[in-house]
Amino acid sequence: MHRVIGETPLAESQVSTDEAVACYRDIVRARRFDERALALQRRGWMSGYPPFKGQEASQVGAARALAEEDWLVPTYRSNAMQIAYGVPMSDVLLFRRGYPEYASEHDLNVFPQSVPIATQIPHAAGLGMAANYEGDDAAVCCYFGDGATSEGDFHEGLNFAGVFDAPVVFFCENNGWAISLPRERQTASATIAQKADAYGFEGVRVDGNDPLAVREAVAGALESARGGDPVLVESLTYRQGAHTTSDDPSRYRDDRADLPAWRTADPLDRYESYLREAGVLDDDLVDEIAAAADEELDEAVETAESTPLPEQGDVFEPVYEELPPRLANQQAWLAEFTAKDDVRELEY
Repeated sequence: MHRVIGETPLAESQVSTDEAVACYRDIVRARRFDERALALQRRGWMSGYPPFKGQEASQVGAARALAEEDWLVPTYRSNAMQIAYGVPMSDVLLFRRGYPEYASEHDLNVFPQSVPIATQIPHAAGLGMAANYEGDDAAVCCYFGDGATSEGDFHEGLNFAGVFDAPVVFFCENNGWAISLPRERQTASATIAQKADAYGFEGVRVDGNDPLAVREAVAGALESARGGDPVLVESLTYRQGAHTTSDDPSRYRDDRADLPAWRTADPLDRYESYLREAGVLDDDLVDEIAAAADEELDEAVETAESTPLPEQGDVFEPVYEELPPRLANQQAWLAEFTAKDDVRELEY
């Protein structure tokens, strides 16, 4: 079965006014973060960055469905989801500058970002199987894009989850493009959600520009997963910007062609209008939320810029209990190279 969940009036939804506004707050935080990170990358503050503008509602809705004991298994474009789940903005920024991913050493149940496509999916299935073995009530939410469904790891991970009843929600954010390849060029399936049929569990499609609908869909999927029935959620959204800062989408796409307006509309504008019509959002609250997000970002950038550079040994020493000869030789070479007089000290 492939259910489709869409927007409903706030008064008829299962979401409180406070939760609806909290979703808006997180979407604004995510949008401001994306804009600031993109600007920082353009001035050389970090080497590269994957924008997610247009996908904030999808990610925030999914993150706000997670319970504290649940696990998030993210990928490189899931920054909005991580921030909404509680990962400090400074951690995400530091990761993009080459630091350890979780510099603040928080205790959230969040895996490191997966940059190779789909490699995190079998890990998520294994994490869910381990939760079963341990008698843990936690469920796992594994985030990936539509391009990941064309990788072997996707099929292996879903197959294991289906066979072993792993408590995993596979959250596929379908933004229409796998870098420059449109969805219809990478799969002949009418939907991504229907791929779940091959592995013996349910597939759900949801309006990814409606954070409350995504929250409802993922919350229901997590409940199902805790009961031993994995779920594949396909969140229909749209990537408004480039794949990464090294990409030029004007070379391969006729922007917003062949997609309905509900999917390509700006989710922040759409959700703000929705809350205003419901009478729970006004100009003063909008300004207050935007100012708080900017202040949080200022502090995050300051934290990132004031964090000392890692020591040379940090790239070698945490990897193995006993450093193998090959890495020991590389470490010795690096120490000798950086000790030379004509090597300029690294700085940002």
